[in-house]
Amino acid sequence: MLKHRHEDGPGRANLYDEITAKIISELEAGRLPWVQPWGTTKAKAPLALPRNAATGRAYSGINILILWGAVVQHGFPGQTWLTFRQALALGGNVRRGERGVTVVYADRFVPDDEKRRARETGEDAQAIPFLKRFTVFNTAQCDGLPASLAVDVPPPEPGLIEPRVEALIQATGVEFRIGGDRAFYDPAEDYVRVPPPQAYYEPIDWHRTALHEIGHASGHPSRLNRDLTSSFGSKKYAFEELVAEINAAFCCAALGVVPTVRHADYIGSWLNVLREDNRAIVRAASLASKAADYILGFLPQADSSAGSDIADAAKEAA
Repeated sequence: MLKHRHEDGPGRANLYDEITAKIISELEAGRLPWVQPWGTTKAKAPLALPRNAATGRAYSGINILILWGAVVQHGFPGQTWLTFRQALALGGNVRRGERGVTVVYADRFVPDDEKRRARETGEDAQAIPFLKRFTVFNTAQCDGLPASLAVDVPPPEPGLIEPRVEALIQATGVEFRIGGDRAFYDPAEDYVRVPPPQAYYEPIDWHRTALHEIGHASGHPSRLNRDLTSSFGSKKYAFEELVAEINAAFCCAALGVVPTVRHADYIGSWLNVLREDNRAIVRAASLASKAADYILGFLPQADSSAGSDIADAAKEAA
C-alpha cells in the first residue's frame, strides 16, 4: 500500500499512482524500466531518446520510461511520436483502431483557499504540483506522414571505450580516475573512480557505470546541488541511486551506447521508496533528465543535438 498519497483532484484517476504502480510491477518482475532490451528481437527500435516527430524535441523525465516501455511492448520500429492533431497537421493520420500511449505534463497551481491564506498571513502561497495527461501515437501507427519522420539514426559502432563518451567525461571537468575494483563517486573529494573496461564481462557496460557515477557527480553543490549526504542503506541514498541509474540510461540512449549490464543491486530499496511515495519515480526521472541534460551539455557543438532538450521538453515534476 502506498503512503504519502498525492491526489490529482476529486473524481480524477491519480496519475502518480498509475505510473508508480506500473514501475513497481516491472521492478517486482525483476525488470528495470530504464534498461530496455535494445538490440534484441524483442526490441525492434534502435536505442534512442523518444522525440516528438513534429517538433523534434526530446521527451523528458518519466515520459522517456513510459515511451520506451511502449516501444518494446508493442514492437514499434522507431522512437518518434505525435499527437493526433500533429499527425493531421503533417498531412497524415492515425490509423483507425490504433491506441495511443498516455504521457504526462507536470505543472503547478495555487488553489483559491491557499491564495486567501497567503493574503491573510502575509506568507508565500504554496503551489500544488499536478500532472496532466495527453495521448501520443508512434509514427508507425500513422499513415501519410513524410517518410523522413520515421527514420532513426543507427547507434555508433561500440568500441572498448567510445571516443565520444571519453571526450564527454573529460569535458565535464569532473576528476575521473580509472582503476581499482569498484565504481564510486566521492562527494567529499569530488572525484569518480571506475574499474577499467576490461574488468567488465562486456566492456560496453563500462560506459553505463561511468555515466552512472558521473550522474552522481552532477549533484555536487557546484553543479546541480542535490542532497548527496545520505548514508548507505537510507531511503535518500536509494533515491539518489535511482536518479543516477536512470540518468545513465538517458545518457546512453542519447549517445547510442547499448550496454547489457543490469544494475539490480538496489531493486529492493527502490521498491521501498516507490511504495512509500507515489511521486518518487516521477521526481527521480525528472532529476535524472536534469542530470543527463547537464552532462550532455558538454558534448562538442557538432554532437550537441544528440543530448539537448532532455529536460526542456516538460516542466519539472514535483
